Amino acid sequence: MASSSATLAGSAAASDLLRSSTGGFTGVPLRSLGSAGLVLKRRELTVSVTARLKKGRKKKEYPWPSNPDPNVKGGVLTHLSPFKPLKEKPTPVTLDFEKPLVDLQKKIIEVRKMANETGLDFSDQILLLETKYQQALMDLYTHLTPYQRLTIARHPNRPTCLDHIFNITEKFMELHGDREGYDDPAIVTGIGNIDGRTYMFIGHQKGRNTKENIKRNFGMPTPHGYRKALRLMQYADHHGFPIITFIDTPGAYADLKSEELNQGEAIAYNLRTMFGLKVPVISIVIGEGGSGGALAIGCGNKLLMLENAVFYVASPEACAAILWKSSKAAPKAAEKLKITAHELCKLQVADGVIPEPIGGAHTDPSWTSQQIKIAINEAMDELTKLNTQDLLKDRYHKFRKLGGFQEGIPIDPKKGFNMRKRDIPVPPKISDSELEIEIEKLKQQISESPSAPPKFDLHKTIKKLEREVDQEFSEAVKALGLTERFSKLRDEVSKATSENQTIDPLLQDKIEKLNADFNQRLSAAPNSNKLQKKRDMLRELTEVKLLLDRNKETARLKQKLKKKFDDVINNPTIKENYEALQSEIQRVGASSASDLDDELKKKIAEFNKEVDLQLANAVKSVGLDDQFINGSQSSVPEIEELNKEVEKEIEILANTSTDFKRMIEELKVEVAKAGGTPDLESKNRIDDLTQKIKQSLAEATGSSSLKYENLVSKISGNGSFKAGESLTDDELREKIGANLNFS
Repeated sequence: MASSSATLAGSAAASDLLRSSTGGFTGVPLRSLGSAGLVLKRRELTVSVTARLKKGRKKKEYPWPSNPDPNVKGGVLTHLSPFKPLKEKPTPVTLDFEKPLVDLQKKIIEVRKMANETGLDFSDQILLLETKYQQALMDLYTHLTPYQRLTIARHPNRPTCLDHIFNITEKFMELHGDREGYDDPAIVTGIGNIDGRTYMFIGHQKGRNTKENIKRNFGMPTPHGYRKALRLMQYADHHGFPIITFIDTPGAYADLKSEELNQGEAIAYNLRTMFGLKVPVISIVIGEGGSGGALAIGCGNKLLMLENAVFYVASPEACAAILWKSSKAAPKAAEKLKITAHELCKLQVADGVIPEPIGGAHTDPSWTSQQIKIAINEAMDELTKLNTQDLLKDRYHKFRKLGGFQEGIPIDPKKGFNMRKRDIPVPPKISDSELEIEIEKLKQQISESPSAPPKFDLHKTIKKLEREVDQEFSEAVKALGLTERFSKLRDEVSKATSENQTIDPLLQDKIEKLNADFNQRLSAAPNSNKLQKKRDMLRELTEVKLLLDRNKETARLKQKLKKKFDDVINNPTIKENYEALQSEIQRVGASSASDLDDELKKKIAEFNKEVDLQLANAVKSVGLDDQFINGSQSSVPEIEELNKEVEKEIEILANTSTDFKRMIEELKVEVAKAGGTPDLESKNRIDDLTQKIKQSLAEATGSSSLKYENLVSKISGNGSFKAGESLTDDELREKIGANLNFS
């Protein structure tokens, strides 16, 4: 060490060594020693260098533990994966549209804190607040806008590709590298098992925190990542492994280096190769799927999407900046782009929607993963039935049909709404005489052989008649000057139904008023007689079709039920028990039930009970109720007739009594104001109005025209009720359906 010190003291090599960090330590800069030069004693230099070496040395962290658990989920090789559970729970993140829910949560916490501090019982208030919170949560997440779903898809705590893979696989081994010297962490690949099937998994991987996001490049792959995915796709194709891809990226990484390494060529090569893979390919969008970066691993036989996932060619922010010159119009752009799972399923871009828990996938990642697993198994069961050629054709036709329209097919009203008038195809109008002749032939054929299916296409005839009724209806609306009102109301209803909302009571009231106004003025329309006649014909044919369908279903159920009964009767156990009982009865020489002893009677009762149970199970297995089969719910003709009279009396009351109409309108308004969770005052008002309406109905149905005593005596005389059975007035009202519920 002495010679080393001497050498270091006067040469440039000493300066280089002290400034170097190659050996894992950092030396002392020369300028910090002053202008006197390097004058160190031998002992001082030795201690300084040694201390630096000890302080700068770092222990190498290996993923393999010192004592690996061989029974760990996924197998012992999962210790090699650098993807480990987070040591700390992720920080809760509240989205902008969730802030009203946070206020409710704070109120619940404050009430609970007050209850703990004071010792008072606030359980009713807490229960009311929790119910209100759950209702608000349900209302919020069942009426999400496209942009709100986009924010959920970008949620920082949303489960990533590897989270889902480790949740759904029994064993998983991650594979690395593109065999050209690079391994892009933004794309993960590996082999895993699900329910005994081996799959190749490929997916975009985002980070769970800032450190991981920087490492994973925020889920934006470089060309090395796509070439790694391509290598593993070819590997899976060679070995016959089905491929599962998880899409979760804002897009391919668009920096200068990626362009120099041919980012576009890497994506294009993946697109071409995926259409030639001879194994099933299932793509699942678990977050956001952006542009070609998502499509590079998304050309599969099935494209499934989580409920709050999005799939787009350009982000709403970019689209808004191009079209409206401001990214603030992103919510409007998200609505126009049709990026949500439900909208893409309507356009046949996506093949299915995987449900998420209320609140998003991040609220229950394990449950979401299990839903993905179920969807994968269902899709694989379908795709494994196809041979290689059919599999390739299926993938080809899936993408070739996108955006295509075939001539001659009736246009969907939603698609034809914004078309020019001359572009909408108008079906040829059928003359009334031709329509009547066709319907008469159908009637004649059905009357001759009611059980046989008609030679004419009844469904096609009904469709023709529906078109005729629609045309006559449009002409009548135009003649009465109601076109604008109908058009405006149609837009309101379309908006409500497109957003999956229930029709508001006020909107329902508008529909009823317009319908009443149309029916009242219909006689003034020049084609009122034609419209009424075709309406009656349509109603009659629809009833015939329902009757034929019911007869067909009855015949099918009879055949199925007969088969089930035969299986029960021919059951070896039933036969054996029956023969044993029969031989025992013959042995005692019993000629009537009174000759049997108690033990034998008990055996016979148990045998009958077992047979009845099996017959009841057979009835239920075909979708019928055994009580209905036994005829215990048989209807009484007099009661049915009285039901019609009661309904007629109620209808007259509803159309003539202004007080009754007023009470109904007040009840509708109160229910609309109260919403899903009425307060105590609203509930009392609703109950009061309900009782008044019930009382008015009771007075109407209890008038001189509807005497229940006559019905009781008539039915009792016919023996429709059991002897000695006396029904009160209220019980009879309930039996005939007059005791209505207005909840």
